[in-house]
Amino acid sequence: MHSNQPNVGPPGYFVRIVVVLTIFISLVALVSQHTPDDRNTDWIAYGGNKAGNRYSPLTQINLGNVGKLKVAWEYDATKPTPGITAPKRPMEIQCQPIIVNGILYGTTPHLSLFALKADTGEELWRFDPFTGGSPRFHVNRGVIFWQDGSDKRILYTAGNHLFAVDATSGKLVGSFGDAGKVDLSEGVAGRPGRENDKLSVDATSPGVIYKDILVIGSRVSEYGDAAPGHIRAFDVRTGELKWTFHTVPEPGEPGHDTWPKDAWKRIGGANNWAGMVLDEKRGAVYFGTGSPSVDFYGADREGKNLYANCVISLNAETGKMNWYYQTVHHDLWDRDISCQPNLLTVKHKGLDGKLKKIDAVAQATKDGLLFLLDRDTGKPLFPVEERPALTDYHLPGEHPWPTQPFPTKPAPFARQNFKESEITDRTPEAHAFVKEKFSKTRSGNKYMPPSREGSLYLGIGGGGEWGGNAADPEGILYQNANEMVWDLKMLDYNGPRQANAPPGQAVYMRNCAACHRADRQGSGQEYPNLTQVGIRMSKEEIGNIIKSGRGRMPSFQHIADKEREELVGFLLNTTQKTPASENHSASEAPTEANSAFPYIPPYINNGWTRFFDPDGYPAIKPPWGTLNAIDLNTGEYLWRVPLGEFPELTQKGVPITGTENYGGPIVTAGGLVFIAGTKDEKIRAFDRKTGKTVWEYQLPAGGFATPATFMVNGKQYVVIAAGGAKNGHKPGGKYIAFALP
Repeated sequence: MHSNQPNVGPPGYFVRIVVVLTIFISLVALVSQHTPDDRNTDWIAYGGNKAGNRYSPLTQINLGNVGKLKVAWEYDATKPTPGITAPKRPMEIQCQPIIVNGILYGTTPHLSLFALKADTGEELWRFDPFTGGSPRFHVNRGVIFWQDGSDKRILYTAGNHLFAVDATSGKLVGSFGDAGKVDLSEGVAGRPGRENDKLSVDATSPGVIYKDILVIGSRVSEYGDAAPGHIRAFDVRTGELKWTFHTVPEPGEPGHDTWPKDAWKRIGGANNWAGMVLDEKRGAVYFGTGSPSVDFYGADREGKNLYANCVISLNAETGKMNWYYQTVHHDLWDRDISCQPNLLTVKHKGLDGKLKKIDAVAQATKDGLLFLLDRDTGKPLFPVEERPALTDYHLPGEHPWPTQPFPTKPAPFARQNFKESEITDRTPEAHAFVKEKFSKTRSGNKYMPPSREGSLYLGIGGGGEWGGNAADPEGILYQNANEMVWDLKMLDYNGPRQANAPPGQAVYMRNCAACHRADRQGSGQEYPNLTQVGIRMSKEEIGNIIKSGRGRMPSFQHIADKEREELVGFLLNTTQKTPASENHSASEAPTEANSAFPYIPPYINNGWTRFFDPDGYPAIKPPWGTLNAIDLNTGEYLWRVPLGEFPELTQKGVPITGTENYGGPIVTAGGLVFIAGTKDEKIRAFDRKTGKTVWEYQLPAGGFATPATFMVNGKQYVVIAAGGAKNGHKPGGKYIAFALP
């Protein structure tokens, strides 16, 4: 007999169905009930992680869908701070924000700290560091997060102070330092003439935290009044100074014999201004240092000048040096180490000829060199040659070092010398203009000592700059580069020695002439012409900028009120010349270089002057900016492409030239390299295997910062600070986040 009931199988069939459904429902519930941390991927530190890799394991945004990226949110960081007079000229943002537990922390153009919901851009709180005090404006590149249970803090610098701010409320942590802040002059002042109020010390890049110890560098003056660039460590909980490492060694310390005997009393600089990285397993901090003061003239600092221009490893807990490696001896060219090192692992052959993994430190330089060092010993993994350098035709009293280190691999990522064959051929007129200047100026060797006659150099402004580089787990390094020619000429420091020099001229020559030139003509948009500054600004506005700083210009708050008043009068041409019979003030320069502090050299430079053709394009043949992929396992380049363009040249059929660029790249497991920073104000994504551009977006203002990427609630974002303003660009002030629809 046939039944009309369906054939449902034996009784065990129902049991299996129930079990499968139960497992399926449980899995769905498990996915839907993920904690926020399970679906979040943070960007926890400046550089992405404490190793400075600028690498993200995220793959949601990838080669297959990056073309669909859309703006997810924008945050306007330009709203004014109540009670604070902001600089008349807008300031840029160089901050790479951090993202922790779904909260984004960053800074505004005027150094306020803020917290946002990272998936919407909604502001949670904002902290203004200068409320009730005098502002000291400068760029800021990032902040630091620290947590112990419910105690969550953001540590960052504004003006001459390190602040500890509660990450939840945005209020100062009263138990830290002096009611929430620490004076950044601590540990560098104390000698006669170097009291705190006579030094300019701030920090433009964040430090790193090991356990409960914050290690940080500083930005100091580049002139004769420079503070020493000592590295300090502070207790994260109390703000107490834990240790100090002297980058200009004092008597009895290793390296002291690489300077004249008493140089430590008056010479400053050798500071870490570009940031540092940390190997937590080793308990070691790694960083690079800048040149000693003063730039371009070193007669009063004969020797190699350790530990200026060095890659250094310190014990993070004690400050004891593990090793150092100097990249420039007796620097005469302002060749600071201008970016964080990058800690990565590469495969190199051992003594037995077999490949093995080696933990390494990759350090890029302003002049386009890349040093790859063993992380434990500081020894180069690729051969480095000490090549002869020019020692003749130098300024009186100078002592150029006879050799300089040059890595044989990888090849330089930027050209090393400006030769006649490299003169622009963009137009016949441009070529003729540049060639005439070239024929009258020294060139062709990157180690020419600076001279009165003038020299043309590459590598004064990058090469590699503060934006750094990115590295993936395969040992591939992604580095952007500038290819700009700089026109350097040394001038006799003779203005203030004139018997009838007007008051304020000595102050100007000592503090301003190195950037704005002795004749006040300036050197491009970054260092503007000051001959008619009174038309653009009032006396009060000029005084406020001198006191508070803005952009690259540091605060000169340490200049006495009377001298500041004299300087403003000199800039406005309202002061009278001093009669020849009157004695010079103590602030004026002696007839020759002296050994007191502040040190006053007999020569100054003509300002940081780029060499352009008559139409404002670089004097050298393109490319003017590049993005490079370098395999640090082999030392070979995988690809090199121009970075940025001039649309008006592209429209004329000129191949993509690249542009000057500031800010660095990030790389993701999704196969992408993101970078902005170009003169054309775009952010781009490149295929990390080929260098092909796969996405670009026109920002509302220049993105002269490094991007960050993160995931919140299962969605990946890429964020960039579009601050603009640098080198005469239109101002901005927005943080812009992108995501897939």
